[in-house]
Amino acid sequence: MENQPEIIQKALGFAEQGKEIALEWLTSPAAWSQFGLLVVAFIAALLLTRRASPIISKWLTPPEEQTHFIARSRRFLLQFLPLLMPLLAYVFTGIGEGIVRSIFETGAVIAFGKRVFMFLAVRILVKDILNDGFLKLLGRYVALPLAAVYAVGLMEPLIAYLNSLKFTLGNITISLMALIRGAVAGGILFWLGRWSNDQSASYLKSQDQMRPATRELAIKASEIAIFGVAFLLLMNIMGINLSTLAVLGGAIGVGLGFGLQKIASNFISGIILLLEGQATVGDYVELDGGEAGTIVKMTSRATILETFDGRWIVVPNEDFITTRVVNYSDAGSANRYEAPFSVSYDTDINKLPEIIETAVGKLDFVLQEPDGPDCELRGFGDSGIDFAVEFWVEGIDDGQNKFTPKVLFAIWNALKENNIEIPYPHRVVEFKGTPPQATS
Repeated sequence: MENQPEIIQKALGFAEQGKEIALEWLTSPAAWSQFGLLVVAFIAALLLTRRASPIISKWLTPPEEQTHFIARSRRFLLQFLPLLMPLLAYVFTGIGEGIVRSIFETGAVIAFGKRVFMFLAVRILVKDILNDGFLKLLGRYVALPLAAVYAVGLMEPLIAYLNSLKFTLGNITISLMALIRGAVAGGILFWLGRWSNDQSASYLKSQDQMRPATRELAIKASEIAIFGVAFLLLMNIMGINLSTLAVLGGAIGVGLGFGLQKIASNFISGIILLLEGQATVGDYVELDGGEAGTIVKMTSRATILETFDGRWIVVPNEDFITTRVVNYSDAGSANRYEAPFSVSYDTDINKLPEIIETAVGKLDFVLQEPDGPDCELRGFGDSGIDFAVEFWVEGIDDGQNKFTPKVLFAIWNALKENNIEIPYPHRVVEFKGTPPQATS
């Protein structure tokens, strides 16, 4: 033993202690009574789980058509149902431990069994419940090993050892245990934060009585609040005094001032857009640079436009503040368009406006308010007389609705029904001298 490496000597020492503990348990009446209580606790938890699981599952399963917050919360809780059996066994074992300690003044065996049930709960959580890739990785390589160490009763020595490993970053001193605790707690907190943010965003988007800009602003505010609280809780769990982050905050401020000007500008521009509501989700806009489309999403950095052919254009929020923006659909307002056409010089143009306005006015999408169809004479062209009919619609002629082509079809049919000729180019050719003769 003396010639072996230190780590092997410690391992052999732990093995010897384990052997002594096992022999003591096998020859002790108190140990056998604790084994019996463990079996009873396990059987009681198993029977109760079989009786209670269908009832709990039925209560937590909402109808498929329900999508509100309470229904989503019930579905979220339902996925933790496999933890019922090990947690019940843990609780029953804890009760049995209290009874044994009051009688025999010892409870090492039943305490070990209780820790094993907790290990089983963590294993089920990591293997069957967690779907998020980061959380699954965290559970596999952090939570499960820690649960195994806790099960064999070495958690306190391990915590003491990890707390002794410290390093300093500026005026912040942090231990390895704090980092591990922060990684585990941070993963859980930000997973819950992301889930809470998704639920709150879904709830706010369903509030149709709120203006779109107000909804987007509320979504951004709730996101900042949720993750801000998660960050503060994480700092508290890791044991970091927030006052020590003053230097780090100053460094971040300098970085924003020099290297992240555009990001900061776009972030502030996004907040201004949401507060003013001049352009919001659902509006059809056109920028000075030629970008045009329907706003489908507004993020903290950019606004997403979708063109009528399905392409997405990412426009920095700053462009909406510093350049001219044409909003065709602010608050769902009506828009005016015109459809040009020409008729022959043989046409009685005094009758034409009434014919065209009547035909266009029959289209179901053409509005009579603020003004009905208006046919106007625009000029005298080389081949015909130029007209245009102006009309109002509720929407955008963006390629999806195609209002103008339908109006042109109506004009064509109206002209044909009234035997009005649509001109085509005519050219008169004059020859000076003898015209050319055709040769055979």
